[in-house]
Amino acid sequence: MVSPSHDAPSWSGSGTVNPYTAAGVDTAAGDLAVELMKSAVRRTHGPEVLGGVGGFAGLFDASALRGYTRPLLATSTDGVGTKVAIAQAIDKHDTIGLDLVGMVVDDIVVVGARPLFMTDYIACGKVFPERIADIVGGIARGCAETGTALVGGETAEHPGLLGINDYDVAGAATGVVEADRILGADRVRAGDVVLALESSGLHSNGYSLVRHIVTGAGIQYGDNAAEFGGTWGEALLEPTRLYASPVLRLIAGIPNGVHALSHVTGGGIAANLARVLPQGTWVEVDRSTWSPHPVFRVLADLGELDLEATEGTWNLGIGFVAIVAAEKAGAAASALGQDGISTWQIGTVHDGALPDHAHGAFEQGAKGVDGGAVRLVGTYRDGGAN
Repeated sequence: MVSPSHDAPSWSGSGTVNPYTAAGVDTAAGDLAVELMKSAVRRTHGPEVLGGVGGFAGLFDASALRGYTRPLLATSTDGVGTKVAIAQAIDKHDTIGLDLVGMVVDDIVVVGARPLFMTDYIACGKVFPERIADIVGGIARGCAETGTALVGGETAEHPGLLGINDYDVAGAATGVVEADRILGADRVRAGDVVLALESSGLHSNGYSLVRHIVTGAGIQYGDNAAEFGGTWGEALLEPTRLYASPVLRLIAGIPNGVHALSHVTGGGIAANLARVLPQGTWVEVDRSTWSPHPVFRVLADLGELDLEATEGTWNLGIGFVAIVAAEKAGAAASALGQDGISTWQIGTVHDGALPDHAHGAFEQGAKGVDGGAVRLVGTYRDGGAN
């Protein structure tokens, strides 16, 4: 739920212009935006959500957590990054909310947590009610798909700081996991299989590079992109795939089979996989096991880059990684396939001394985590299905 900015002073006076409106903040537009989004937000509410839409705080009944022996709350916050610039450029705002849910909710699923609720924040230069409703409508769709209640939020108008058509979005989510069921590096063992879960495309990372390439090539986002069957803007706004529900079903369906998960976001495949490996273990990710989506190849060609040069920026077709017990790998891939997610083995966990560096250096740990080591080896497959 998104509410209009709460810092607007009340104002009365016959025939007098509200000075806040004169300063560029339209509280009436904020109120209209809330009205337009109410039905979408309410569809994410179960009986645990109290108070409805428009309050100063969202309320969530935590009594369901009594069924846990030792419930641990997991939380994450994130944004969508410069992908919003493309939405603004082609005036299409109904999918950016799906990206936000993917970036936030799928992070907490990495530890095995079930998402409970989410809040959002939209900062804009000017409130256009229909645009805000489109953004929040996308967030609500993503929340409904992942079983997450959208319980609160804020829209803030920042005239003079942001341009009239500029906005940014961010959100935070909270989930719960039983303490003895947390997934992570301590469960990973040598011999575990590393499964790749296919992405829907770029997701929401590396768009500063995308925009740099597109601008340098003289392409407008409204231009037709024959390679993608639509405009450039539409192709680049392909929403982030939401993994939460299929992954949680996978965890429940093969008890003790899933040992660790990684969400492939900023930093690429190697860095994010290394974060969930224990020290002293390593994985060589075999590039020959998949063919990156056309969008990556086309952009790399335009930017005169090798795909390997983008591995620290883009997901290159892998949006999530599951490390599973070797004897459960087939069942895991089958279960994810039934949920519509293409999955394939990209490597195996090893321990002991690292191989020689003839095929490139390993990336060891990332983002403050002193974890395992990962490198990509081989050559990407040319075209075709994975």
